[in-house]
Amino acid sequence: MYGLKQRMRGMTLTTAAAALLVLLAVACGGEGGASVGTRPPVTGTDWTVDSVTVDGTAHPAPARAHLKIQDGRAAGSLGCNRFSATAQITGDQIRLSHLRTTRMACDNARMTFERALARTLTAGPLTMTGEDGGLTLSTAGGDRVRLSGPPE
Repeated sequence: MYGLKQRMRGMTLTTAAAALLVLLAVACGGEGGASVGTRPPVTGTDWTVDSVTVDGTAHPAPARAHLKIQDGRAAGSLGCNRFSATAQITGDQIRLSHLRTTRMACDNARMTFERALARTLTAGPLTMTGEDGGLTLSTAGGDRVRLSGPPE
């Protein structure tokens, strides 16, 4: 009888340990599980520019500001003028270079935003982080561009 109790106790502990491992695996998430900080696909997405933050001050984007990164290129609108640039992605960083823009004259607010956005996008390698279907591009100095993807 004592041997049976010992075996039952051992089985109970084994079952409890297995259940705990299952709970831990579920809590950590599995492949395809959504989690905060999961970066959405960067290339092939039509990104809307929501804001640019420079020196700690956020500037909301004009309605038409957008970009798309595909096949080693970035193209879109800075809010008034169209742009294109070379895009190089390495791990969680992107570098935009050789920025070219059209030269339309726009109101002062749009032009100020465009200059800030263009400087931030070409400030060197930008670290890409994602959350809630959006994408943030951050400079080493803390300036950032907040992008949102198309509605799902």
